Amino acid sequence: MAKYITKRILTAIPLILVITIICFFLINLAPYDAIDSMTTPKMSPELVQMIREKYGYDKPAYEQYVRWLGGILSGNFGYSIVTKTDIFSELATRIPNTIKLVLPAYLTAYILAIVLGLLSGSHKNKRLDKIIDGIASLGIAMPTFWIAMLFIYFLGYKLRVLPILGMHTVGVNTMADFFKHFIMPFIVLTIAFIPDNLRYVRSSTITQYSEDYVMVQRAFGASKAEIMFKHVCKNVLLPVITKLGMALPTLVTGAVITETVFSWPGIGPYFIKAVQGMDYPIIMIILVLSSTLVILGNLISDILYCVTDPRIRKMR
Repeated sequence: MAKYITKRILTAIPLILVITIICFFLINLAPYDAIDSMTTPKMSPELVQMIREKYGYDKPAYEQYVRWLGGILSGNFGYSIVTKTDIFSELATRIPNTIKLVLPAYLTAYILAIVLGLLSGSHKNKRLDKIIDGIASLGIAMPTFWIAMLFIYFLGYKLRVLPILGMHTVGVNTMADFFKHFIMPFIVLTIAFIPDNLRYVRSSTITQYSEDYVMVQRAFGASKAEIMFKHVCKNVLLPVITKLGMALPTLVTGAVITETVFSWPGIGPYFIKAVQGMDYPIIMIILVLSSTLVILGNLISDILYCVTDPRIRKMR
């Protein structure tokens, strides 16, 4: 297995490099460049050219890429064009705030999805299955921002039981105050994360119940509970566990819209403001970060699959 893991890691490195190339050159193909956010129509062409030379945008694209990549590898993510702040420092502050919100929401949704998915799949086409599957379909159809606005309107505006925006009240830095701000975005994200995982567990459960070993167990007089917990549940959870690896990019960039709606000081508002202000250094770093996390998530999923399933481990 160690040989397989090493091979997968060595495969991931050039893939990450390719992603940096794609992200950089896609941004450079945009109809506007970073200089447009720093200049005005009243500026003379000479002044615009001076600004372009100052930031190195007069160099060929490949030279800009090499310099940019070298900065990333050395831990220098550059500076925001709009606010002039250090991008690395901003991310170091905002990523923990995002994880504080997303991690509890995802784990809660993950556990609920397993329970509801097993119940739904074990009662295929029955009333319970139709209710759970219908709610999941409704959850998939409803946009996250719309659910967030409903919570803000009813709990924040009408009933005034919870604060609407931010992570803390200004001047208050207590756990109780944090929890009040945390509740609404947490519930919204949990609702958003449940349907996809639930449908996956339901589909796996239905597939397992159609296998021959379930028919054999029934023929030997095994009860529904024995079949579920001793056989079906174990086989359903093996592939579900591997989805934990795929949650890695979600922990950082999985709540952009929700964070923006609730003004949660995480990656979401930072990324949205960068897009609106054509702050290309920030956009490129976040794109590379999210893409890299996807690759690492796939790698972790493969490793978890090898660890949890002895059959796969022997094949490797």
